[in-house]
Amino acid sequence: MSRHVAIVTDSTAYLPPQTMERHGITTVPLTVVLGDEALEEGTDISARSLALALQKRRPVTTSRPSPETFAAAYRARAEAGADGIVSLHLSSELSGTYDAAVLAAKDAPVPVRVVDTRMVAMALGFCALAAAEAVGAGGTLDDAVAAAEKRASGTSAYFYVDTLDYLRRGGRIGAAQALLGSALAVKPLLQLDGGRIELLEKVRTASKAIARLEEIAADSAGANTVDIAVHHLAAPERAAALAERLRERVPGLEELHVSEVGAVIGAHTGPGLLAAVVSPR
Repeated sequence: MSRHVAIVTDSTAYLPPQTMERHGITTVPLTVVLGDEALEEGTDISARSLALALQKRRPVTTSRPSPETFAAAYRARAEAGADGIVSLHLSSELSGTYDAAVLAAKDAPVPVRVVDTRMVAMALGFCALAAAEAVGAGGTLDDAVAAAEKRASGTSAYFYVDTLDYLRRGGRIGAAQALLGSALAVKPLLQLDGGRIELLEKVRTASKAIARLEEIAADSAGANTVDIAVHHLAAPERAAALAERLRERVPGLEELHVSEVGAVIGAHTGPGLLAAVVSPR
């Protein structure tokens, strides 16, 4: 059996299933707790079910995978022929997932390099793809890590939410920032900055905020060769329209992904989320 470097990520990368299969990427699921029921993201709960629960104001929380879950994933990849594993995860500022992976890596049967990408959603997904492409080109464990870190360093993520209440409740944004976002009924634009969710701008209306999101994403892409992902939660028309406008505005666009976020990110952003991830090649 040939030996190789395996790529592992978590369910918040939101990579299309066919893409993961093509590149041999393994996903470890986070958990959504709906009332008193624990459900695995991507298998037991859909984004649509999550959106309905949030709209009904049902209590929703999230939790990281256990170290044992990661250990089982690492063993499976080693048994399948991997002689090294790169494990890429959402920002440690947002979740304890990275810490759980680090604990599991200590006793793994093959070397495991755990990377805190400081990203989430397809900003993380693009990092996993970069690592997988490096491996596909014959790269080593170090090459895969370097490719993922390079991709992460150039990637930007911007997003619009109808309200900051969900981020405030989950502790992903400070109360002071949430208050600023709620003042005078403005609509917040946010960004990932240093692995944290930060308030970027306040815009008066939803339509103006979405137009501004488009402008910021297009400016971030510039004339570079880029991949873009547009995410949403319960807002497919908004997402499709934004994707089409970015397709027209970004001359160096290579791949364009449009998808609904999963339940873990959706639980912290709420219905109406619209996000743009810009990732230079």
